[in-house]
Parts: sequence; C-alpha cells; structure tokens
Amino acid sequence: MSETAVEKQSFATYKKNNTIEDGDNVVMYLSRENMSIIRVKDGEYFNCKFGSYKHSDMIGLEYGTKLGSNTGRGFLYLLYPTPELWTLVLPHRTQILYIADISFVMNYLNLKPGMSMIESGTGSGSFSHSIARTLAPHGHLYTFEYHQERVNAAKKEFEEHGLSDMVTLRCRDVCKDGFDLEDEVDAIFLDLPAPWEAVASAKKAFKQNKVGKICTFSPCIEQISRTVTALNEHGFVDIQMYECLIRFNEIRVIPMWTIDEAMEKQRAVEKKRKRATPRVVRDDNSSTQDDENSSSSGHINKSVKMEPSVDDSNQSSAAATPSSTTGSEMEDSVSTTTSTPVIGSEATTPAETTASASAAVAEPRERIEPKNVVVTRLPAEQRGHTSYLMFATFTPATQGPSLTEIKAAAAAATATMEK
Repeated sequence: MSETAVEKQSFATYKKNNTIEDGDNVVMYLSRENMSIIRVKDGEYFNCKFGSYKHSDMIGLEYGTKLGSNTGRGFLYLLYPTPELWTLVLPHRTQILYIADISFVMNYLNLKPGMSMIESGTGSGSFSHSIARTLAPHGHLYTFEYHQERVNAAKKEFEEHGLSDMVTLRCRDVCKDGFDLEDEVDAIFLDLPAPWEAVASAKKAFKQNKVGKICTFSPCIEQISRTVTALNEHGFVDIQMYECLIRFNEIRVIPMWTIDEAMEKQRAVEKKRKRATPRVVRDDNSSTQDDENSSSSGHINKSVKMEPSVDDSNQSSAAATPSSTTGSEMEDSVSTTTSTPVIGSEATTPAETTASASAAVAEPRERIEPKNVVVTRLPAEQRGHTSYLMFATFTPATQGPSLTEIKAAAAAATATMEK
C-alpha cells in the first residue's frame, strides 16, 4: 500500500491525494441549510430523504464528488471537512462562535502560523478548530474548559480530526486557579462569564519581551465595564470594543421599460380583463330559425348562448400594429374604423377594417429592449446583537517601572552610597 493511501486526515490542512478513505470524516452536503458530518466505515449506510448511501461507495472517490442515491431521486456532495464547515455541523454543547466573529477575532489578534495562544473556554470547539488551522503547523493552542464532560467530548474530537498534536486541552477553572502558564503565549481569547477575574493570570502568561493581544467575548455591557477596569489596572493599553452584526442583502434585477412598452403592457392587462367578462351572443342557427318563427307565428325564439367577450378589433390591431405604436396612431385607426361604410354582401368586418387601416397608417418601429438595473434590498428579518468583542494590547514597556521611577530610584541609590 502506498504512503498516500494511509495519509492521516487533519482539519488543519487538506490531504494530498484528496481521496476518501476508510475512517475519514466527510461532510454530506444536501443544501446550504442541510449538512451533516459522518465518519466513513465500510459496511455502514447514510440515510436521508433522497435515499440510502453506502459508505463503501464513497471510499476511493475524490472530495467534492456528486453522489447519487440508490433510489435515483436525489444526490449530495461529499465535501472535505474544514473548520468553516465544522462550525455549521458540529454538535452544540454550548453557544458557539460563527465565522463572522471568528474571522474578526483572528484578524485583530494578528494570529499567524507558528504562534502560541490561549483559549478559554473551549465549549463546543468551534473556534478551537479555526485557531489550530491558523497556527499550524508549528504553533500551539492551549485551551481550557472547566466542565469535565465537555472536556472529554472535545478531546475525542481533536484526536479524530488530527489536531491533538497542536492542541493542549485542560480541565481548569481559570477564573479561580489561573492558567498556570508564564511567559508562554502571543495571544489570549477569553469567553468566560467573568473575564476580569482572569486578567491578572493572562498578564503573566504573555511573553514578557513581546507585544501581545487579548480579546474578551461578552454578551452584556456590564461585563465589558468590569473587564475594562481590570485591564487598565494591569497596564493594558489600546482598549477597544466592537460588535459584529450580520446583514444579508438580496440581489434583484429590475427591467427598465420605455414609456411605449409600459403602455403596451397596460393594454395587454386590459385585454385580459375584457376577455374574462362574459357577454350574451345569439347563435347563428337559432337566429335564422327565430326569423322564420317570428314571421310565421309572430313569436320570437329566445335561444341565446354565453361566450367570453373578446375584443376582436383590438386583437387584430395588436397583431398588425407594432408594440411601439403611439397614441395618435391609435386614434387614427379608431377614426378609420368608425367611418368605413358597409356595402352589400362584400362588407368587411370592423376587425378587418381596423387591421387594414392600422397597417396602412402605422409603420413598424424597432423594439427597444429594456435595460436591466441591479439593485439590493434588505430582507425583512435580520440577525441582531450577538456579543461584544473587546481587544487590548499587552506591551512590555508599560509593565516595568517608568523612566521617572528609574531616575528616582537611581538618585536614591546614589544618595545612599554618598552617606
């Protein structure tokens, strides 16, 4: 068996052979709102509304393959598991961070490959996966969670997802016991009920000779206020707060019609309305019989029938007249129709007269295609407030004694020696 055939899957990077193997995790993508993740095992099945899918049929396929069901009624896509997809399909043990907050936090913490970082608490591991991929391959994540059951579940997921080498998970209440790390990390993220209680321990965990960044994630402004006080007391600078809000925009294409085209569309609506109105019309056969009966017996046979009212003159005129006919041309057509005499058996109908007159008066005009305009519109529902993100900077220069204090201490030492 080749070396690529036994390549271990990791959420921190893509597989080189891009092939699904027994034991790999695969995201089953049915739609944007319907996704799930499975662990491929030979002999097992994945069932959904479209039918059943054998795991054995997936082994050997490339990620991104479109796989049809056994019933032939539908299909799904086999996607490689990434931290972004894991955020959408993971089992929720706590409230999680989503991509909007995750990307914002990682950008402002200046995370790069090779850095080390502290996360507290771990929760469902949504943010942990994104951090591990960013710090890979030589960086390290220290993540803390005080709930033992969540620690066990997260530890199992890190092992299955190939992240255990770069993630250290500890069960610890950092608000009471601290991080037990000194001069170790470049960045810290606190998602805690009382983050101000962990600020002092976080200050010790930073690399003391480098500038570091800290971020807190809190849903209430009261938590932010107390955390700001603690950060100021411990010498943090550049304290800023942000709130990430997601707002979706619907893209629509609107046709811009000319005045003539808009008038034609309105005339078409009026014609449909007229066709839907019934009217009383005499039957031809019954009318002849009525004439005979009325002449012989003096009685009239009232045989009638109902049929939809169709404006023949407008219909024939529309067929002969281009869509850009102006109002004056339409008036000429109507006046010609009303003044045409009816002579003998060769008399023309009003529809035929209108068609011939319109053809003689109106000249074909080139139809102008509408210009489409792309616009955006906000939907009715919008996602509201999530939580407040507060950032601060740890600088070594502000942690030691100031220049004035250094000079004062030097002067005091000199005076003591002189005495």
